[in-house]
Amino acid sequence: MQPLMKATWPIAQRSPQRIDEFTQHHSRLMPNSLTETCYQPVSAHKIRTAARQLRYGRVIAYPTEAVYGLGCDPTNVDAVQSILDIKGRPATKGLILIGADLEQLLPYIDLEGIRDLPRVLNTWPGPVTWIIKARPDVPTWLRGAHDTVAVRVTAHPLAARLAKTFGKPLVSTSANPNGLPPARSALKTRRYFCREKIFIISGRLGSELNTTAIFDAQTNARLR
Repeated sequence: MQPLMKATWPIAQRSPQRIDEFTQHHSRLMPNSLTETCYQPVSAHKIRTAARQLRYGRVIAYPTEAVYGLGCDPTNVDAVQSILDIKGRPATKGLILIGADLEQLLPYIDLEGIRDLPRVLNTWPGPVTWIIKARPDVPTWLRGAHDTVAVRVTAHPLAARLAKTFGKPLVSTSANPNGLPPARSALKTRRYFCREKIFIISGRLGSELNTTAIFDAQTNARLR
């Protein structure tokens, strides 16, 4: 099967020195390995298949810390538009990106816009999303009507494996039509989107009972 031809956004060039400075700091806060003892095992083949769907420009659904999420390649404008259409979500709101580690998020965020970097890093990996000033070349289909972008280093082992295998962050927005409760199971996700071609990865959610907290990195104010 040949990949679909899609319009994509080239990832910004990053300064190796800048990356080293912050990834070395962050590595001290990251666990040595991800454990899946509290989640249903998902085969490496399933993860590779999901990553391949992402490269083809398709939408997937997967468990996160609190709810099922819809995901796609954030650099593919057509894939992002598919998620907005499926959910009925206004493009002006922007979307969350989740990464396996800090380095995956660096092409999208301006670290100078963070008021208290250690505080942000101390919440990752974890169920905390931060609104951070976006780099100038981050497209509007990700940041919406804002000059910021919402990002998180995920604490969910399956989602982290998926991002690592894909080699990029994932768009992560709750799996539900606009105005309905987020899906908390693969079955509910299928029922919501039975007419859509979505590749669903079944697995257990994390321990969070509500959607992840969101903070503003410039003010430290909690937004959700």
